[in-house]
Amino acid sequence: MKITLVQFAPRLNRSNLEYICDVITKHIGKSDLIVFPELALNGYLLQDKLYEDAFELEELKVLEELSKDIDIVVGGAIKDKKVFRNTALYFSAGKLLSKHFKVHLPNYGMFEEARYFEAGDIFESFISKFGKVSMLVCEDLWHKSVHQDLIEENPDIIIALVASPARGFSDDGLEIEKKWYSIIETVASECKAKVIFVNRVGFEDGLGFWGGSCVLDEDAKSLVKLQHYKNDIKTITI
Repeated sequence: MKITLVQFAPRLNRSNLEYICDVITKHIGKSDLIVFPELALNGYLLQDKLYEDAFELEELKVLEELSKDIDIVVGGAIKDKKVFRNTALYFSAGKLLSKHFKVHLPNYGMFEEARYFEAGDIFESFISKFGKVSMLVCEDLWHKSVHQDLIEENPDIIIALVASPARGFSDDGLEIEKKWYSIIETVASECKAKVIFVNRVGFEDGLGFWGGSCVLDEDAKSLVKLQHYKNDIKTITI
């Protein structure tokens, strides 16, 4: 199985869909699964732009079509009836196979997600052609109750879509990076599952996103790690 991680800096507008489709097209025949970060379709600090830029699922038929040749995981702001959801989407075999609405919306410090998004209320897995998959979005993984849910679900692959700003600079590295890697290493070990962690890069209104996307095996060993702060695309065979 070949997995492609796409670590990039989404713009705060709808043009990301064109870029995402271009990257996917270039990897057809070269990869089996391609994964983009949290809110890749829209950018992170949407605020009131959410009302203009959120996507209806019907507007993403192009991703359904592309998924006939490659499985696609992408994060986006999705309009769900009268509310907006921070969503992870999994497209496969020409259809939307599964979606996860972010459950734990941060609303402290630099984060205001709960002001604009409606939270999801469930964690569930689904069967893909590569085995049982669980998808989560960023803050979801910081909650021990979610770890217990994952253990009970017993997935083969855990996909985490992330938009983590850099913070906690020190002489021996980035504190937020250490915390994130500790979390995903714990989850990989607890669940005996592969973990695909895709974090964005770029800057939005003073926030700088650090990247460092990676894939861990069932023993929490890193199989690949992408660069810090830079657009980076890598394909790995597992």
